[in-house]
Amino acid sequence: MAEQPTDMRVVILTTETVHHCYFVRELAKNVTHVMVCEERRPISAEFETHHEFESKSDDYELKLWFEGKKPTLGDLAPTHTYHDINDPECIQKIREFDPDAIVVFGTGRLSEDLIDVRPDRIVNLHGANPEDYFGIDTHLWAIYHKDFDGLVSTLHRVESNNDRGGVVLSAGIPIEPDMEMHEFRAANTEVCVQLVMQGLHMLQTFGQFISRPQNRSGRFYGFMPTVLKELCKQRFERYTSQL
Repeated sequence: MAEQPTDMRVVILTTETVHHCYFVRELAKNVTHVMVCEERRPISAEFETHHEFESKSDDYELKLWFEGKKPTLGDLAPTHTYHDINDPECIQKIREFDPDAIVVFGTGRLSEDLIDVRPDRIVNLHGANPEDYFGIDTHLWAIYHKDFDGLVSTLHRVESNNDRGGVVLSAGIPIEPDMEMHEFRAANTEVCVQLVMQGLHMLQTFGQFISRPQNRSGRFYGFMPTVLKELCKQRFERYTSQL
């Protein structure tokens, strides 16, 4: 993490969840000017997807980062809320802010007009390697395939094909012995903060996000149903019990 605040103007495109609030808080501590654009558009499957470990993740993260008190994005940084992040008013607000960089963490698909605000300086955080896992619930799909080496997070450029932009940075998520499934998202989010700060320092130092092209197109994955999330929980916790 940076010892001194990074003197930049950064827009964060995200949704309001406990782990996204932590992410915004940590960036706001280390970047001089942060603005959040929050998306409220619901994205859901036509089948049951919620698993109890996800609610347990929320409780765990509240205690870990916020002393059990539920935060809001507006408590942590100037925040503008839209139903759809691609709303022309949102895009205009971002243009007026004149960001040095735009960071995407957990929104829906971005429009060309939004990407074109800073086409060379917009990056996305993707769970796992997008060359192997493309789409939704990608960390869970890696666990489903018992690909525990694939539990990484990736910072990549955003292009019109969204998850196919060049890879800027990638890092493994620390998996501890006897770690439980509800603890995984917090570990991933802490890695995401580190990746973005490293990326912003790269941008400050070299004037660009240095990246490499993706070498292959990963398989597309959709929402994981609840029954498979239970299987993932069992596989993950069996794996960590043997570390």
